[in-house]
Amino acid sequence: MYVCSCFGITEKQVKEHAAAGACTPRQIASVSKAGTDCGSCVRRIQGLLGRGACPRRELVEQGGESLLPAAAPAPAPASVQPAAVPGPVPAPHPAAAALGRALDEAA
Repeated sequence: MYVCSCFGITEKQVKEHAAAGACTPRQIASVSKAGTDCGSCVRRIQGLLGRGACPRRELVEQGGESLLPAAAPAPAPASVQPAAVPGPVPAPHPAAAALGRALDEAA
């Protein structure tokens, strides 16, 4: 059954990501994009993840490997950086702001 219609993510895929170490809706979003478009699936993802301990969290905390993508290393600082050009900052889309709040509440 589909959980995220926007990106075609199924319950099975969410459970596989959870088994690989994704313990929050935000982590599921980072590996599958589920919950990053309209946000209507975030509550369903929360339900699938449950409130219990993450099955792989203990392994990761003990130095084991996670199947989640590793964070990219920070770029080396440049000796001379160009000056930032000031400009208008676009306002976030209302749906994006609502999704951000829903993901923050879920975590």
